[in-house]
Order: sequence, then C-alpha cells, then structure tokens
Amino acid sequence: MPDKFDAIVVGAGAAGLAAAYKMAGEGLSVVVIERGDYPGAKNVMGGVLYRSAMEELIPEFWKEAPLQRPVVEQRFWLMDSQSAVTTSYKAQEWAREPYNCFTVFRGQFDQWFARKCAEAGAIIINETLVESCIVENGRVVGVRTNRPEGDLYANVVVLADGVNSMLSKQLGFHKEWEPRQVALAVMEELKLPSEVIEERFNLDPGMGATIEIYGDSTLGMVGTAFIYTNKEHISIGVGALLSQIRQRKVRPYELLEYLKSHPMVRPLIKNGKPVEYYAHLIPEGGYNAVPQLVGNGVVVVGDAAQLVNGIHREGSNLAVTSGRLAAEAIIRAHKMGAFTARELSTYEENLRNSFVMKDLKKYKNASHLLETNPQYLNEYIPFTNMALHEMLTVDGISKWQKQKTIKERVLQQRSLFSLGKDLYKAWKAVK
Repeated sequence: MPDKFDAIVVGAGAAGLAAAYKMAGEGLSVVVIERGDYPGAKNVMGGVLYRSAMEELIPEFWKEAPLQRPVVEQRFWLMDSQSAVTTSYKAQEWAREPYNCFTVFRGQFDQWFARKCAEAGAIIINETLVESCIVENGRVVGVRTNRPEGDLYANVVVLADGVNSMLSKQLGFHKEWEPRQVALAVMEELKLPSEVIEERFNLDPGMGATIEIYGDSTLGMVGTAFIYTNKEHISIGVGALLSQIRQRKVRPYELLEYLKSHPMVRPLIKNGKPVEYYAHLIPEGGYNAVPQLVGNGVVVVGDAAQLVNGIHREGSNLAVTSGRLAAEAIIRAHKMGAFTARELSTYEENLRNSFVMKDLKKYKNASHLLETNPQYLNEYIPFTNMALHEMLTVDGISKWQKQKTIKERVLQQRSLFSLGKDLYKAWKAVK
C-alpha cells in the first residue's frame, strides 16, 4: 500500500466506482474503501440502470456486465383501492442495442464494476469503515478507518458514502437530513420462471418492463411503488417520505404487504417465492437539499449529495454522472498540482451545467407540493378512476347523465376554484 494516494473514494456504489474507474483509467493512484463485505452488499436500488451514463465510462458495457433484462416498456398506474388507470410506452428500438436501460441486481453489478476499476488500476478495500476525514490546516488530506494503523492519505477524498453520509456532515457540508428529505423504501425479490414473467407482462423472451405506481400503493403518502421484471425474479417495492411514515406510524413491511395483496398487483406476482428483502433510505430533498459539494481536498457525489430525481425515479444515472464529473475535475486538479476548492470547483460547475442539476432544479418544488397538498394523491387519483369507471361502464345510463354525476361527485369535495388553483400549482411546480 502506498503511503499516499492521488485519490481516496469512500463508498463502492455507482457514484464512487464511476469516479474511481475514470481516475484510475487516467493513471491516478486510487483506493476505494467499502464498509460492506463486497461492493454492492450495502447498496439497494429498485433495479434500473440507465445506459447513457454508464456508456460515457465504458462503451458497450452491456455486452459483458451482469444485467437482467433490457427494459422495452415503461408502465404507469394511477391506483385506488380497487382499480387503476394505466398508461405505458413500449418501444421496439429499446429492444435493440444500444438499449435505453436495464433491470439489474446491484450486488452483482457493483461487484463487476469494482472488478473493472481494479483492472484499471484502483485498489478496492472491503469490510472497512471510514470513521472520519483527516483535516489539516483547513484541508482534507485523508481518512481515518476502523482498522489498526488505518489512516490513509490522499490529495483528494471523494465522499460517495450514501444518503447517510456522516463524513460530509462532520465536515459541516450539511446538517442532519430532515425526515421529509428522505424516503424509506422496502423491496422484495420474488422468484418466478422466466416464461411466466414474460407471459404475465406480455414480453418477448429476454425483454423487460417496469411499472411505476402512484396513489393507493402508498396509502396516500408521498411516494411511489414499483414492479420491475428480472430474468427469473420480480422486484416489487414501495417507498414513502420518512416524515409521513413516522407521522402515520406505518410499519414499512406492512406497506409492502398491502401492495402485494392489492387486487391489481396480486395476479402479477402470484406464486412468486420471496428470496430477498431490503430496506433503505433514498434521498428525496432534491435541488433544495443539495449540500456543499466541494471543499479543500474533498468532493461529494451521488446519494451523499442528494442527487436523485424522485419525480422520474432516476438515481443511477445521476450517481454515475456525478462520479465521472468529479473524477474529471480531480484529474484536472492533478495536472495543475493544486487541490483546493477553487481547483475542484469545476466539478460543481460542470454538474450544474449537466442534466443532473437542470432536472433537479426543474422539479425542485414538486415533492413539497405533494407533501403539503395531499389532495393530489388522495383525491385526484380516485377522481380520475371514478370518472373512467362511470364513462366506461355500460349500464343504460346516458353519457350526459354520467358526466353530470361525475361533476357532482367531484364538486362535492373540490370547488371549481380550488380545482383550477391546484392545476396551476401543479403546472408551476413542474414547468
């Protein structure tokens, strides 16, 4: 082991490994420190990996990476207790290379990604906890681990230690995350034969689909549920703001069991054998919660920087992109021979000019809007389902009368003024 590295990466998730791969490929000496037994052991994700961000690092990675299914169809459900309004987009071009995105098992994928980093020259250290950053004269110069004589030094430390990043908090980059800034998600893997999955989801052999579910799946709390198809497993999960879970005293496993027993979901997972159960926190603060990203000798990436687009359920592409951009800034600083916040600030500048911060900024008020206006989930989704139920039920009643009935039911709970006001607020939050 060298006495000093060019860079230390804390956390072997998508963001940390992306940074390590890019830096090692440019000849920098890099060590990745992971507290889990192996990369991916502590990483839980709904299961979708987006191609474009990874391909910036490893062209045609899908030809060798341990992926599950290319996603050819994305479905969206507005669900109440007994029905769902569904829409979807299915693309044949997504069934051909280079594909759009894939379902994955993070435990498998992250181990493969870590091996690619090692092949590029990075050192991977597992089962090691970084307890703090070593700061000298106002600059981060290394990390202190829980191993005997476990201090390591570097020109730059990359903090990729997840949503519970204690290291960036210790440095004063952010305060304790508020419960409304994180979501608690629970997920289960259900084993089913591949041909059963393909029949139930109307898929060609080897192809995959995703379902994003809004409304009753979270019992009206701000959040979503999902169903993703893997080769021989279905990933099913649900997440909601931690603040509302605490307020309503809902147990996470109860939320998942409610979803699995829903009449719209139950047929898709029938006879599925549970093989894995996960629970973890997801950053949901968005643009308004992004902490300080750059300091003297240190940068923050991925979930540790709150880089998750909750509206579009995107995380892996933001993590990989932030890791790559951080690495490019560190490589530039290495060439300059200086590692202060000034030299590393190109990371933050390039991140803000990328889709990552532009998308987060676009939806910066959306989560707060849903949290403070429960009618969007608790009233408008049931309104939509009720209206379609009325109009599509053939029972001898005229469509004029049905329209009148729908209007009367809606206006019993919301006035035309409040409807218009809510529509304007929703448009303003996502414009």
